[in-house]
Amino acid sequence: MKKLVLMFAAAAMAVSASAQVTVEGSKFSDNWYVGIQGGVSTKTTENRWLSNLNPNFGVRVGKNITPAFGLVAEGNAYLGNRYGGSGNWLKTGFKSVNVNLLGNVNLSNLFGGYKGEPRAFEVSALYGFGWLHGFGELEGSKADPAANGLTSKAALDFAFNLGEAKAWQIFIEPSINFTELGSFKYNINNSWVQLNAGVVYKFGNSNGTHNFKLAQLRDQAEIDALNAIINDLRNRKPEVIEKEVIKEVQVGKEVRVDDLVFVTFAQAKYNLTADAKKALDNIAAGKHVQIVGTASPEGNAEKNQILSQNRANAVKEYLEGRGVVVDEAVGKGVQGTTSNRLAIVYVK
Repeated sequence: MKKLVLMFAAAAMAVSASAQVTVEGSKFSDNWYVGIQGGVSTKTTENRWLSNLNPNFGVRVGKNITPAFGLVAEGNAYLGNRYGGSGNWLKTGFKSVNVNLLGNVNLSNLFGGYKGEPRAFEVSALYGFGWLHGFGELEGSKADPAANGLTSKAALDFAFNLGEAKAWQIFIEPSINFTELGSFKYNINNSWVQLNAGVVYKFGNSNGTHNFKLAQLRDQAEIDALNAIINDLRNRKPEVIEKEVIKEVQVGKEVRVDDLVFVTFAQAKYNLTADAKKALDNIAAGKHVQIVGTASPEGNAEKNQILSQNRANAVKEYLEGRGVVVDEAVGKGVQGTTSNRLAIVYVK
């Protein structure tokens, strides 16, 4: 038992540490969700499973700390009195309630990595402890979950993420629950199995989504390359820039770095981020601009050419919507050997 708990804790810390470098920082209020669940349960041993099923229902509240690790608090109420043997629960409204605090490991993200949004189908493992309180008297076996005491739950969640924003999730959860945990000794005869299904809603986050958002990480080589581009633009003569970057620079006007707006994109994406829109909002309505889109070396040349043009077009549509005059928006494909996922806007 101690080894199992230590392994679970070590895995959680390792996942938490590794995930911190892949997603944007989030507030405490981010990545919370709430859901409802219900299903059936029955004793694990000495029992006819199909004929002695008991209904239950409950709620759960959770927080995803990283894409792979989270915490879940849940409470279930048990209604039936069909746990077999010579003794049944007294026929009261609720037979027992069980409250759990569980650790949740998203196995899909742990082993497959997080790609920026949840997969359509995910598998998670849950484990933790709770407290069960029974109503009425118990005449028969102590294995019936009706006495007060410490419980433990192990479960697998098979989840489907729905909607364009992946804000909704439905799940099916088989689990085994142990009671009578004297000295934390697990006894299969003091357990019940459970099959529940539920639906979860993930609240909106400060990053504008309902899930984790990948951080746009840049290595030192890429930063150095961008600095080199800026320094090159500072040092070049205006006529050189006219030929290689902008075709229609007005004669006699010096191109300065202050006249350029750099918009960055995620790999293989051309949608504008909140930071990109904020940078573009600094361009006043009525200004004339020219736009050059670029792509990073990954992938084939044809797809990168299309991607760079799509990036230029995305900037063009946003600026035109704000009253900016776009004289030209062209994709240049891959420029250089580093990850230049950019659109460069020249403000005339």
